[in-house]
Amino acid sequence: MSTNAGITEPRGVTRGVLQGFSWLVYVFFYAPILVLIIFSFSDNRNVGVWGGFTTSWYSEFVTDQPLTTALGNSLRIAVVVTVVSVVLGTMAALALERFRFRGRQVFDALLYLPVIIPDVTMAVMLLLFFTQAAKWFGFSKGFATITLSHIAFNISFVSIVVRARLAGMDDNLEEAAMDLYASRWQAFRHVTLPFIMPGIAGGALLAMTLSLDDVVITQFVTGAGWSTLPVYVFSLIRKGVTPLINAVSVVMLVASMVLVALSLVVQRVRGGSPA
Repeated sequence: MSTNAGITEPRGVTRGVLQGFSWLVYVFFYAPILVLIIFSFSDNRNVGVWGGFTTSWYSEFVTDQPLTTALGNSLRIAVVVTVVSVVLGTMAALALERFRFRGRQVFDALLYLPVIIPDVTMAVMLLLFFTQAAKWFGFSKGFATITLSHIAFNISFVSIVVRARLAGMDDNLEEAAMDLYASRWQAFRHVTLPFIMPGIAGGALLAMTLSLDDVVITQFVTGAGWSTLPVYVFSLIRKGVTPLINAVSVVMLVASMVLVALSLVVQRVRGGSPA
């Protein structure tokens, strides 16, 4: 072991063991993903049997009407959820970081509940709520119930990301802008908003990812004739597994990874600059 500037570096056998353990962790997490990608090109209807290379399952993904309908539903819901969640989540973050009001701590605690409680618990609560609301107002489950449910838990995630960005902002920047005769709105538009924009963009991408990937809550609040892509994939598993589900899973995996990567990049770009 050697120490440099207070950092202890492992050497010899210890370093080899740590590196080997790290590789085992990587293999444990990512080997199943690699297997999934490989067998999505298998020309055999048995999901785990290699039958030669083919791209027919991806062609079937494009031409399968129920599948493309479910994908369209997921995209429409995700867009609406992202826009509404970003607006409400950003407003909540600004209120909690910039203002002091009665009930602030209670509101802060309630805002974190969707992040803490299990998905099944939230799904049951939303199911009971929409069941009673349907009796009172006579609406059916579908686009509206799924969208409202996704907004309910995505507001918290957006708020957390934006608050993390706000926490690194110097309050004197806004005060300096107002000292130069800027109104509160002008100070927000030209100082605060550009500074927190990476957090807003990151929260938006995170909200879209969570909406596109959700299964449990959507399964509880969806109505007859309505399905999103993850719910449709889950139904395929119950009906019988073919390599089509591998292709669908790969597409969802790639889309989720792209959105998460964009979220991380956006949050880090010009990290210390309000411009």
